[in-house]
Amino acid sequence: MFNWTSTQRNVAFACFACWMLDAFDFFILVFVLSDLATWFKTDISSVSLSIMLTLAVRPLGALLFGRLAEKYGRRPILMINVLMFSLFELLSAWSPTLAFFIAFRVIYGVAMGGIWGVASSLAMETIPDRSRGLMSGIFQAGYPAGYLLAAIVFGLFFESVGWRGMFLIGALPVLLLPYIYFKVPESPVWLAARERKESVALLPIIRTHWKLCLYMVVLMACFNFFSHGTQDLYPTFLKVQHGFDPHTVSIIAIGYNIAAMLGGICFGSLSEKIGRKKAMIIASLLALPVLPLWAFASGSVMIGLGAFLMQFMVQGAWGVVPTYLTELVPANSRAVLPGFVYQLGNLIASVNATLQSRIAEAHGNNYGLAMALVAGTVAILISLLVSFGRETQGKTISGYDNGERSSSRAVKSASGAAK
Repeated sequence: MFNWTSTQRNVAFACFACWMLDAFDFFILVFVLSDLATWFKTDISSVSLSIMLTLAVRPLGALLFGRLAEKYGRRPILMINVLMFSLFELLSAWSPTLAFFIAFRVIYGVAMGGIWGVASSLAMETIPDRSRGLMSGIFQAGYPAGYLLAAIVFGLFFESVGWRGMFLIGALPVLLLPYIYFKVPESPVWLAARERKESVALLPIIRTHWKLCLYMVVLMACFNFFSHGTQDLYPTFLKVQHGFDPHTVSIIAIGYNIAAMLGGICFGSLSEKIGRKKAMIIASLLALPVLPLWAFASGSVMIGLGAFLMQFMVQGAWGVVPTYLTELVPANSRAVLPGFVYQLGNLIASVNATLQSRIAEAHGNNYGLAMALVAGTVAILISLLVSFGRETQGKTISGYDNGERSSSRAVKSASGAAK
């Protein structure tokens, strides 16, 4: 990372920040579920439908913005994406009824769906090949970093601004647009492909590689159950089941999101040495012995320790995903296909919050039991699925020669675009 050019560092920061602020906007909701239920005079499971629908429409956003990024470039579509999710985060604050709130969250979900694929392809196509494992961990760490930021904002401001104020703060990512415009160039790989007039339609790729696409969708469904199953209802678990105040909830959430960031970077970097598959399997299996402490401990200290260890493992496994999907898919589909299969997995896992809340309510509001059932099951499934997958460590991304050189014209064009 220290040998990267200033342009590569700017791209890495911008892509990380886009994913972090997107996650920040999403996770604001999980901290105020119970407050929204009280405000709209309904139950938590009804409000959690907004989480389910947000996740359910993300494949549409991945497909729409991914195809646009393949046609018009990663950089301008990324900027449009940021503008859209900021706008509908702002509108969420003005919701007069639960129906309006859910409608705004659905459109927000479309915008959110495009960020991961477009930003990850821009990052992976710009940084050196030798650094993809590290960049994968850094990029994916943006997700828990967004959760961490939401936890800090919740702890500091919720009692004074309320749930509407939280969503108003969530519109601030729009301030990232000037940085992208002035500091971030277009992907040199996309520029080189445009010079060669390459164009690959998505449907023929899916037809040709349907087994690979099916495998990635199922794997991403399990991964999304792994992350959302251990994150989305955890603040509710802390508030409702354990009666912790907002300050305590915020402190625990800050701790486990720091662990998540460390885990993603640690296992992402480790995947460059031991391989993508081994890194994901080890992280997933190490989550199993943490389950009792994470879900069934008592007292804020022990629960906080369990949450720290769990998210280190969960996001450790996730830290390998951006580079693994990028390396699995064919060239010229990196802006659309990884994000599309990722969000299709999200679609399958979108029932998680509603499923877990209903399991919990059926067992006396035992959210710990509901979360443990999901997390333990998918940890095993991820390990099995990854073991049957293809190892991609060491693959060279098209447009680079061992991470050192790219098309001279593409580099000149990218440098010009950054000015």
